[in-house]
Amino acid sequence: MPKKSDRLTILPAGLVPLLSQREIETYYGVSDWQILQWIKAGMPVEPFAGRQRRFDLAAVRNWMADEQQLAASA
Repeated sequence: MPKKSDRLTILPAGLVPLLSQREIETYYGVSDWQILQWIKAGMPVEPFAGRQRRFDLAAVRNWMADEQQLAASA
């Protein structure tokens, strides 16, 4: 029986996986409440045909960098 790791496929160039809210929480080490506050503050959320939110990590990183620059200049 093949292993799960044998079924991995490489994404075509330019495609990146979208992360779930739980994955973003884990990546930044914050709670779901903090993610909701960031969304209210303008953190980018990708359209997704489902109930959950999805996030493009590159877009979120850019947004976080912009927010940090704004905070530093204030």
